[in-house]
Amino acid sequence: ACFRLLCSLLIPALFLSGILCICLVMLLWGIRLWIQRRKKQLTPAGKDGKRPLLVAFFHPYCNAGGGGERVLWCAIRTLQKKYKNVTCVVYTGDRDATGEDIVEGAFRRFNIKLTHPVKFVFLEKRYLVEASLYPHFTLLGQSLGSVFLGWEALLKCVPDIYIDSMGYAFTLPLFKYLGGCRVGCYVHYPTISTDMLSVVRNQDTRFNNAAFITNNPLFSKFKLVYYYLFAFMYGFVGSCSDVVMVNSSWTLNHILSLWRAVACTSIVYPPCDVQTFLDIPLEEEKSTTEYSIVSVSQFRPEKDHLLQIRAFAKLLKEKRLGQQPSLKLILIGGCRNQQDEERVNNLKCLCEELGVSNNVMFRINIPFEELKKHLAKATIGLHTMWNEHFGIGVVECMAAGTVILAHNSGGPKLDIVVPYEGRITGFLAENEDNYAETMAYILSLSPEKRLEIRENARQSVCRFSDQHFEETFLLSVEPLFK
Repeated sequence: ACFRLLCSLLIPALFLSGILCICLVMLLWGIRLWIQRRKKQLTPAGKDGKRPLLVAFFHPYCNAGGGGERVLWCAIRTLQKKYKNVTCVVYTGDRDATGEDIVEGAFRRFNIKLTHPVKFVFLEKRYLVEASLYPHFTLLGQSLGSVFLGWEALLKCVPDIYIDSMGYAFTLPLFKYLGGCRVGCYVHYPTISTDMLSVVRNQDTRFNNAAFITNNPLFSKFKLVYYYLFAFMYGFVGSCSDVVMVNSSWTLNHILSLWRAVACTSIVYPPCDVQTFLDIPLEEEKSTTEYSIVSVSQFRPEKDHLLQIRAFAKLLKEKRLGQQPSLKLILIGGCRNQQDEERVNNLKCLCEELGVSNNVMFRINIPFEELKKHLAKATIGLHTMWNEHFGIGVVECMAAGTVILAHNSGGPKLDIVVPYEGRITGFLAENEDNYAETMAYILSLSPEKRLEIRENARQSVCRFSDQHFEETFLLSVEPLFK
């Protein structure tokens, strides 16, 4: 009787599920056909009867001025040089600027001049990917928000080739299966990584793992389950990509473990404007009355400017005892929004608390030429982000001739601050005491020894040049154009 009851319930349920699946497939197929018709309407053929090949980059913050934006503009410039029939499109949420302003900003900040016009598609729903909108379940909220933002982008412009250049992997299946596009992505940083899983598993307090969670075993277990489910979904959407480019060995290891797309994944080091910095004359330091320590990174929480200021304050405290030359810490970076500006104000308050305000300078959204001047005068280049995916700022500091002191993790540890032909190229540290001690050590070296380290570093950074990026980028995206 029980068996017959189960069968009488199970068979209709299976039948109904089958019908629903067929309806869903038909609905999605209908949407795909509708989008294809819309594509023909939105991009008519030119005078020669041929329709241009549309290559769209999904980069909602293309006017932010960080390392990710440099990759975007170099990628566009590279495609414009290689393919004459390509029109590059940028999906952006920067509605407070015109397309001309954005292109001019790319030239002013990065010294990148495009050879052809770019089509900008301005998105209205960028707020859906703002972290501030999701105080809890931020990863999931932003990822679902990116799908809605991607849908808006797809309705406004249907490309032939779609490249996510900012890390919104959940848009990939949308453009591939509904948009009928060939899809690729450039991964700067995995949305979730095995390191993040281990932080939650070990109940470590970090900027993305609050103390109230680490102090509660139940909350920690719940968050771990949530992270594992999210990692599974992230792996699924990422595996939809036809071409996967990653920016470092660290990112490669994480993406391979999550997406398992070995055949189509390759390292494409981000383009660093090393030649511009190499043009700065490398001379033995003349002034011994003042040393400057420069940090180049956007004012985001993961960049850990708090650690920089605390380590610098510790260094100053120890230096004052010995009547050493005066020291300046110069924090250079971009502010994207109000949250970043509030973060800068909090950092200034910390400087006042520690009594180092007179020794710390904040230089926000500065022109490229001013950045060069600061790096040309600096003795130490400072970087403190834990598990930085790559570290363009680290490369720039090394090319400019500073002695780099970076975090002993991620890209700086695996790819950048590594021995070059057996010679030292810089230093690594992990905590406040390490940083203060290593800065003191670097400053105690003779100018001749520092010059030797700077020369080694300069020779080592040629593998991160614009030219090397162009070659590896074109090689990687070639399957999308076949």
